[in-house]
Amino acid sequence: MTVREASAEWQGTLKEGSGRLRLGSGVFEGDYSFPSRFENGPGTNPEELIGAAHAGCFSMALTFTLGQDGHVPRSIRTTAKVHLGATAAGPTITRIELETEAEVADLAEDEFERLAQSAKASCLVSRALASVAQITLKAVLVKPSKVNETRRI
Repeated sequence: MTVREASAEWQGTLKEGSGRLRLGSGVFEGDYSFPSRFENGPGTNPEELIGAAHAGCFSMALTFTLGQDGHVPRSIRTTAKVHLGATAAGPTITRIELETEAEVADLAEDEFERLAQSAKASCLVSRALASVAQITLKAVLVKPSKVNETRRI
């Protein structure tokens, strides 16, 4: 299997210092700090990147699960809300809310819900985050609209 890499550099104290996160692919590099992580300061944070990874992985897992059942989605849009809370162990990711909206033709809502829950269970990032106390999923099926296409001659 493949190996993915990311790096972080930190300078200074926890509250006054700052750092930089980099993805090994080079497609993202961003600043982070105590305020961007635990307050509403500018920059990114590890939890935001976990949310992006979870949303991306779930969308692909749902695409695969739908495909295994003979359905090809027109689109899937997923958001992951990563909640930080205080626990006896210190700051902790206490909950992740996945919200997905998929446009799929000829699929009943109850079947879509079943397939979405199956995708959540098989998603690599969901499995990696198994220690998170609660990972919820809100799945919305959107029926494709019939769009008239105009041909140019």
